[in-house]
Amino acid sequence: MFTLSTKNQWLVGGVLLLAMLVTRAHVSDHLLDASKAVFFLAGFYLRNLMAFGVFMAVAVVIDYVAITQFGVSDFCVSQAYVALVPAYGALFVAGRWLASAWQGETLATLGKLVLAVVVGFAVSEVISSGSFYAFSGKFAEFSVVELGGRLVKYAPHGLYVTSLYVAVGMALHLAVSHFHALTGKTTL
Repeated sequence: MFTLSTKNQWLVGGVLLLAMLVTRAHVSDHLLDASKAVFFLAGFYLRNLMAFGVFMAVAVVIDYVAITQFGVSDFCVSQAYVALVPAYGALFVAGRWLASAWQGETLATLGKLVLAVVVGFAVSEVISSGSFYAFSGKFAEFSVVELGGRLVKYAPHGLYVTSLYVAVGMALHLAVSHFHALTGKTTL
């Protein structure tokens, strides 16, 4: 099982919150939303379950401020918005599972990382997109076939973005782990 010291959990949590703030609030049009990767990585790195609630609350506040103060479109905010809780929860749980299955920086762990990201993302996407499609009131009627078509059309890009941010996080993880190994430190 992978665990960080309490001090490092605070540091990583702060970095992840900053990443979500910068990318979710549309501060830059060039950075894609890292929220799904942030919830996955928070599940991996942070041991306190309250972290999920904090990250969820921050996401809601970011959305509120972005819409009310910065003119970001409110198209995605509807009665289906509440489904983001289980959608992001799926990613958080996938990260937790990876932390519990962690066996160091090995090829087996890389396979588990890929599995956790893909399954966590897929469950999250079905919940968030499915709920939006079924309950937002933006579509005339619900069709499983049309939902499937929308998932096939939009999910690959979302998986790409999530995977890219998780890869950056894991590259930083490996760099810090390697540095600690070179300096003789045994824990992160």
